[in-house]
Amino acid sequence: MPFVRGTRTRVLKVAVVALGVAGLAACGSVPTPFGGNSRARPAGDSAAAIAVNGYLWRATLDTLSFMPLQSADPYGGVIMTDWYVNPEKPDERFKATVYILDSRLRADGLNVAVFKQVRDTSGTWIDQPAAGQTETDIENSILTRARQLRLSNIRG
Repeated sequence: MPFVRGTRTRVLKVAVVALGVAGLAACGSVPTPFGGNSRARPAGDSAAAIAVNGYLWRATLDTLSFMPLQSADPYGGVIMTDWYVNPEKPDERFKATVYILDSRLRADGLNVAVFKQVRDTSGTWIDQPAAGQTETDIENSILTRARQLRLSNIRG
């Protein structure tokens, strides 16, 4: 294949322009987690820092503070705990995932999933269904704590 003068340079220029256009397009707006777009905000703006309700976020961390934290994503509104073993029942362990679905303090802005495992006689952990009421009880505890935090903030 004969060498064509400027082919490599042309390919390099096209790649640089494409990357530049893609970078500029990404700066135009920031998608919000609940649909629509908002204008890009400076990095230090607290409104851009957390896209979920702050009371629900703090209340979730407070309510699940007895469980080891595996991960917490304030941008996506997901809090995951690691396995927790109750010292009174060492053959059961629980894990929870909380999804904060709204930026407003609402009862339907929260979803809790609880996972349960039981140790069998050979020492291996086997998945078991958690009681459905457990998830509802945790949701109610989080919502109650979020309301307390909101009221204490309003009162001063």
